[in-house]
Amino acid sequence: MTQTLESRLVAMLDVVYPALDCEFLADQLLAAMDLQPDAEAPSPQQHRWSESDVALITYADTVQCPHEKPLVTLKRFLDGCLREVVTAVHILPFFPYSSDDGFAVMDYLAVNESHGSWEDVEAIGHDYKLMADLVINHMSVRSRWFENFRKRVGPGKDYFVEGNPKDDLSQVVRPRTSPLLNPVQTDDGERYVWCTFSEDQVDLNFANPEVLIEFVNIIRYYLERGVVIFRLDAVAFLWKEPGTPCIHLQQTHELIKILRLLIEHHSPDAVVITETNVPNRENLTYFGNGNEAHAIYNFSLPPLLINTLVTGNCRHLKTWLMSMPPAQLGTTYLNFIASHDGIGLRPTDGLLEEEEKQRLINTLESFGGRVSYRRTADGRDQPYELNIALWDALKGTAEGGADHWQLQRFLCAHTVMLALEGIPAFYIHSLLATGNDYERVEHTGRLRSINRGHWQLDELEAILADPLSHQAQVYQELCRLIDIRRAQPAFHPNATQFTLHLGLQLFGFWRQSQRREQSIFCIHNISADAQQVALSDINLISTDQWTDLISGQSIDDLGGVITLKPYECVWLSN
Repeated sequence: MTQTLESRLVAMLDVVYPALDCEFLADQLLAAMDLQPDAEAPSPQQHRWSESDVALITYADTVQCPHEKPLVTLKRFLDGCLREVVTAVHILPFFPYSSDDGFAVMDYLAVNESHGSWEDVEAIGHDYKLMADLVINHMSVRSRWFENFRKRVGPGKDYFVEGNPKDDLSQVVRPRTSPLLNPVQTDDGERYVWCTFSEDQVDLNFANPEVLIEFVNIIRYYLERGVVIFRLDAVAFLWKEPGTPCIHLQQTHELIKILRLLIEHHSPDAVVITETNVPNRENLTYFGNGNEAHAIYNFSLPPLLINTLVTGNCRHLKTWLMSMPPAQLGTTYLNFIASHDGIGLRPTDGLLEEEEKQRLINTLESFGGRVSYRRTADGRDQPYELNIALWDALKGTAEGGADHWQLQRFLCAHTVMLALEGIPAFYIHSLLATGNDYERVEHTGRLRSINRGHWQLDELEAILADPLSHQAQVYQELCRLIDIRRAQPAFHPNATQFTLHLGLQLFGFWRQSQRREQSIFCIHNISADAQQVALSDINLISTDQWTDLISGQSIDDLGGVITLKPYECVWLSN
């Protein structure tokens, strides 16, 4: 028998809140989402994406214009330069905030007045799939809820995680070096609050079901405002239990299932994406059994691909790709090689040796990068992420330093990303080939600011119109590659993928469309030397006509050899 929505919800809630009346709590959650207990379930294993989908990641105020709200300017930039390029737009937190460039939210239901209004956000959602952050793990100390926590009144009194310095916190996994517990003066004395990320970001207490109800109300509000893709920020840390690592706990996974269940019953086309910057095997668990995230960030791709291109050796990237399971129907990977954060090093655990990580760190530091650290359970500070603009990260090699192949190396990285199984996502500063912003680092005192700069719209348009600028060359070629990609069924996010074995300087894989009518052999020279490929090694079907989609050249001699210049790529298609 098919379970009703209510019965499925109660079963999940029983895992998280075994001591509560979960039928009553389920009724509250259904009411918050305006759902009936027997609401019809969406079609299982449904793809909510296709080969035409490409996402843009941007802050609301990355592109600016004097005397105009940035969200209005962003819409003008999207319509003028990217309407035929991207289908989805991830606007990083656009709410009132107190720190961390938006991730210390003060009010989840308001738009930062300096950015614009909900109407401006909705205007973008009208023409593009709108992706927004659900900053679900923590909230600003300047929020109304936390002020109520201090005053010991509701809503907020029991909304934040409290700890005791005497608790066993030795196993807690954290991405920072700041204190985990911070003392706070309240109206009934001093209390210690849990701060996974910073003193300004206090963790929310999902052991209190009222917090879950609040977030379901927030989600419904976002859905009604046009948000169709939810990025669950830092969700791996959601549930806390002293004496455990406080990451990936079973209650966290159940809460993700609950949110997905409610979201997709309300809006069958909505998508849940988990942001879990952790080692690869841990990251994969957020697919659940096809009942947690619709998509997960492919966090191991950025450091492995960058390492490949600066070393000229694809061994680790190839080994990783061979180990990646195909995403189940109805799920997929979100591929990216740069974001508003740094290049994570934890996702390379078990994939790169420590000396290889250190070599990568040394190389990117020589290209102007910085290193952020986290504190391990035994009190040591360990490199956590590399802070550098992708354009500068690929300016040279580990052995030779900076060279004249930067443009080709940069385009090669994105050509790989565009061809891989999953949905490609471009951080705006990569699409625009923006370099390191040292002035912003100096101004904010935060290393991540190196890749969070601003563009004036008129200046940006002038640079993109100048064919001699590297920004224009990158932008034009990436737009062309995206246009090619979206016409290929074999580039559907769930099309078949097999890794090719072509040595260590050639990274290749085969994509095949779901109906098996199209094959594309994607071959990338990841070195600074020309490389030859014997077409007999690829086993192209002799009865088909083969063409390189990137250059447009036909392949006439299937027993011949093709030569790839440094960082050149081919997409051989029938």
